[in-house]
Amino acid sequence: MTLKPERSAARLRHHYEVEKALAARLKATRTPAERAAIYATMYQELFREVPDHPRLTMRRDPAAEQLQVARLLQLLAPCLHSETEYVEFGAGTGALAFAVAPRVRHVRVVEIADQLPADTTRPGNFELVLYDGSNLDLPAASADVVFSEQFLEHLHPDDARHHLRLVHRLLRPGGRYVLRTPERWTGPHDISRAFAATPQGFHLREWTYHELAGEARAIGFGAVRCWWNARGARVAVPLPVFAALEHLMPAWPRVLRHTLGHRLIPMVTMALEK
Repeated sequence: MTLKPERSAARLRHHYEVEKALAARLKATRTPAERAAIYATMYQELFREVPDHPRLTMRRDPAAEQLQVARLLQLLAPCLHSETEYVEFGAGTGALAFAVAPRVRHVRVVEIADQLPADTTRPGNFELVLYDGSNLDLPAASADVVFSEQFLEHLHPDDARHHLRLVHRLLRPGGRYVLRTPERWTGPHDISRAFAATPQGFHLREWTYHELAGEARAIGFGAVRCWWNARGARVAVPLPVFAALEHLMPAWPRVLRHTLGHRLIPMVTMALEK
């Protein structure tokens, strides 16, 4: 977790316009190869054009980071045991993966590049796996639990489908893909929140419970388990309850979706079972 310095309205607008233009290029691509070329450089271009981007200027808050890790561990704890093969996509600083490591047999973090801090001590059962965003050199049926935190929304919709197929292949029978991603109707949740009614930046698609469950089942996942999840609380809620709320929310005023809607659905939090 981090502490973000305040920025002027003009700088926020500049950030929005730069990110929107880069995202538009990505959305206009037709093939995975075209997208891979943009994925490889788009953050460098963004940071060059937006030197006051929070990821460049924010100060780490170790206590807040530890609290977030503890909350995510509460979500994952029922799935973890000493023989678990754990895989995490988009692990950031690796704080959660390092906290999971003592509880499981093996931890793999899948990233496009090595972004772990240089001074990080990596556990003995930890492995960083680099991939190109498409091809992943890991054996089929080699993971018990796959996890991602605010990762899926950054993928092009076609790449999101490919990602779900990749995870389905990676999981053993009975394995689970546990994920959290911002909910569509309470957003947008990227830089465009202050400027547009829909995501225009690097959140290429924000999902609903209903949409994501449908995609997962079409790919071959079986049971879909859903939770209300915020501040470490983990409350099982049947998918039809969330789907009914999402059916109603488009008719609500935007401010109501951002306030009441966000309390009712803080994040899309689910487990897809193979």
